[in-house]
Amino acid sequence: MHSADDWAELLLPEIERQQELGKEVVFRADAALAKPEIDEALEERGVKYAIRIPANDSLERDIAELLTRPVGRPSHKPVVWYKGFLYQAARWRTARRVVAKVEFHAGELFPRVGFIVTKLETPSRAVVRFYNKRGTAEQWIREGKQAVKMTRLSCHRFRSNQVRLALSLLAYNLGNLWRRLALPTGIENWSLTSLQQRLVKTGGRLVKHARYYGLLLAESHLTKRWFGSMLRRIAGLSLPAG
Repeated sequence: MHSADDWAELLLPEIERQQELGKEVVFRADAALAKPEIDEALEERGVKYAIRIPANDSLERDIAELLTRPVGRPSHKPVVWYKGFLYQAARWRTARRVVAKVEFHAGELFPRVGFIVTKLETPSRAVVRFYNKRGTAEQWIREGKQAVKMTRLSCHRFRSNQVRLALSLLAYNLGNLWRRLALPTGIENWSLTSLQQRLVKTGGRLVKHARYYGLLLAESHLTKRWFGSMLRRIAGLSLPAG
């Protein structure tokens, strides 16, 4: 099954739902969704987009002046050039803006070249930066798979798997709120997997005394200072009105 199969059934209803809520929708995708019918559907709905497209000879001719390695001693840092231009593929009904990114890396004979078709009106570098954030979203999905096992849907009934997925998403959101609002300085950038393995799964013992209970925690990772800091941050959160 190709990743772009049934794109209209999945994508268009969600776009329309968000637009009915008054939100501006901006779409980004990799080359698997570089299909002219997708571009046209997005344009009909006023959706701006940035979609990677495969390189070809025609595109590379339009940036031929950027494909020559810079003269002089190679830089240790990558040399990056951008260019925006109009391009019309054989299957496109109209010309569209394409942004090219060319990178020269030390020790590599040929440059790395990428092309993005877009309806964004921002500078070429900003278009590439927006597209690259697609990788950030994929990291969040990967984190959800590892930390809360959101893709472990082994039930025989669809409704049961739906409930399991909803519970996994709830757990992920709670963990993400914990990370954003309650973690002290020093561990605020830990992944959810690290938080789960180092903090949540910390060994402990509840000790009963005559007048109170005592909670003893192993300090291999969750120290008394960190635990107290998290409790103070949670206590300082304001409750929503109503």
